[in-house]
Amino acid sequence: MRYRAVLFDVGGPLDMEFAWEIAVDGAIASACGLEGVRVDQAMIDEASEAAVVAFAPDAYAHMIEALCGGDPRTVERVRQRVRAMTGNLDVFQLRPEIDGLLRRLCERRLKLGIVANQPQAARERLARAGIGDLFAYQGLSGLTGFSKPDPRAFQAAAEALGMAPAQCIMVGDRIDNDIVPAKALGMAAILLRGGRHRRQRPRSPAEEPDAVVTDVLELEAAIDALLA
Repeated sequence: MRYRAVLFDVGGPLDMEFAWEIAVDGAIASACGLEGVRVDQAMIDEASEAAVVAFAPDAYAHMIEALCGGDPRTVERVRQRVRAMTGNLDVFQLRPEIDGLLRRLCERRLKLGIVANQPQAARERLARAGIGDLFAYQGLSGLTGFSKPDPRAFQAAAEALGMAPAQCIMVGDRIDNDIVPAKALGMAAILLRGGRHRRQRPRSPAEEPDAVVTDVLELEAAIDALLA
């Protein structure tokens, strides 16, 4: 068997992030309003799309800068307010049926790992969702110090699982943070479209994922195809 491990991002594949994105959008709008910058939902949606199209490393920072007209002091104050409003936000929405898929993968003796830009607190959220113990490696940036798309985040996951990168499949929802760095190391990469980055598209053939899926059923079929 060529592939012996499957790596997952948290936001998107495991956590649907609907509540998180709504909360952050609301915090941005409120923080802008407190600085005298009035925005509506259409402006938030436009700023979000622009951040995705621009492949902004930090979509929220890009949105804030656009909504504030680029004024440095206003941008920084809004960022601080948004951090204060969302810093302790705990809204984890387990993707329907993903827990079943994870258990089936474990039953097939595949090793599971996480490569995610998430705080250390995500460990508790995964445990509460009943899936934390299914992962042999939890590569959260808050624990490892490596943030995607840094290739060291992916390399560390492979090494921790005792695998070569070419034996790993990466599942993520962003081309820039998940697909590109995984493929650069020789991993297979599956794009699970959803959430804020659902309209992100490859900019070159090198950024094309091995498969594009929209739900757990399609994801399992894509993994099966790679394992066949």
